[in-house]
Order: sequence, then structure tokens, then C-alpha cells
Amino acid sequence: MLSDRFTEALQYATELHATQVRKGSGVPYIAHLLGVTSLALEYGATEAEAIAALLHDAVEDQGGAATRAAIQQRFGDTVIAIVDGCTDAETTPKPPWRERKQQFLDSLPTASASVRLVAACDKLHNARAILQDYRRLGDAIWERFKGGKDGTLWYYRSLVRVFREIESTPVLELLIDELERTVHELEQLVAQTH
Repeated sequence: MLSDRFTEALQYATELHATQVRKGSGVPYIAHLLGVTSLALEYGATEAEAIAALLHDAVEDQGGAATRAAIQQRFGDTVIAIVDGCTDAETTPKPPWRERKQQFLDSLPTASASVRLVAACDKLHNARAILQDYRRLGDAIWERFKGGKDGTLWYYRSLVRVFREIESTPVLELLIDELERTVHELEQLVAQTH
């Protein structure tokens, strides 16, 4: 069962991301955080993993080192370790897009099972949103992404490949299967429209 710590994290995430929206869609950013957390819980997340799912973008998008310190102080070392593992940059300006993505991919084989769970849920939720928006908007969607169409597809293909190369639990394998199906469907749809 989830405790008051989860409720506190939910409120904190809502406050941190209150003015943030998803790229190009206008959807309140908290919808993404709730979606990732829901997936994590459905795939067996502990409370610490669920809290990290709520806060996985907080350091990167909402305050860097100061937010990192606040999360560690409020929610502990386990949560911040997972958040750190899901953060590809906490500096402003961020390093170049491709470099950040490659560094994240390179970090996955040595990441904890908790980081891989939350990261896979994050990437699955993002891939589903891209697929849904691609159906609605077509190629215009790629303007939202620093990597454009080719870079974005490379990144999601690479995520599936790297996750597949890592020894994982049966539950995480199911999650990766779902990510792979979503990425494949997106690639098929893109290929059909060109």
C-alpha cells in the first residue's frame, strides 16, 4: 500500500510542474508524471520507485541541484538515486541532445533495476504519446523534438535494443515488450506515410 510519503510526493510533483505542459500538446505535464507512475505501479513498483516516477523529471526540468537536494531531504537516498538515474542533464544549458541521449543509453546497462523500471515506464509513456500525436498530426510532430524524426526514431529504437541487451526480470521483459511494440507501430506508421 502507498503511504503518506506518496501523497506528499504527488503534491510536491504537482507544485513543481504546475506551469509546465507537454511539448506541443498543451497537456498539463502532471499527466505524464501520473502516467509514468501508473505504469510503474502496474509493473510492480515499490513505493520508493513510484515516488521516483512522480519526480523523475523534477531535477532536469524544475530546479536542478536545489530540487535534487530537496528531493533527497524529503524522500531519501533511494528515491534520489532513482531520479538521478533517470536524469540526463541537470545543467542549464543542457549538453547537445544526441550526446545526452547517448550518455543515457550508455548508463542503462549499469543502472539499478529500479532505475530501469522507472526509465522504461517513462519511455513507454513518451512513445505512446508520440504515436498518438503522430496519428493526429503526421510529420508536423517532429518539429517538437530536438532530434527531429530521424533522431527520435533512432533514440527509441536504441532504447529497445539496450533494454533487450540487459538481463532483466520477467516483469521488466513484459514492459520492454510493450515499449518495443509501440516503437515498432510508430516506425510502421511513419514508413506507410512516406
